[in-house]
Amino acid sequence: MTEYKSKEQKKKFYNSKSWKELRLLALDRDNRECQECKRQGKFNHGQNVHHIKEIYFYPELALDLDNLETVCINCHNIEHKRTFAHINPNKSTKKIWQDERW
Repeated sequence: MTEYKSKEQKKKFYNSKSWKELRLLALDRDNRECQECKRQGKFNHGQNVHHIKEIYFYPELALDLDNLETVCINCHNIEHKRTFAHINPNKSTKKIWQDERW
């Protein structure tokens, strides 16, 4: 079974024809709407296709349409903990970025 542990393995997978075709099927199935926003009663266009069960841990589900959902960039970043709140959870997110330097 193929593994998706290294950066190179993931890059090869996400550049594959199989993934690109399946990604389009997921987007069409979900009407290009973010499914997480939809669960919260909001509407947002989704451009990312998210693996519900990550391919790192479940490589057998990498090309399973039932394991995919369309999400917006914000929801995708929250799911993968790529937000300001996750950079330094002990500090207020309001003061992380300060452009002024004297």
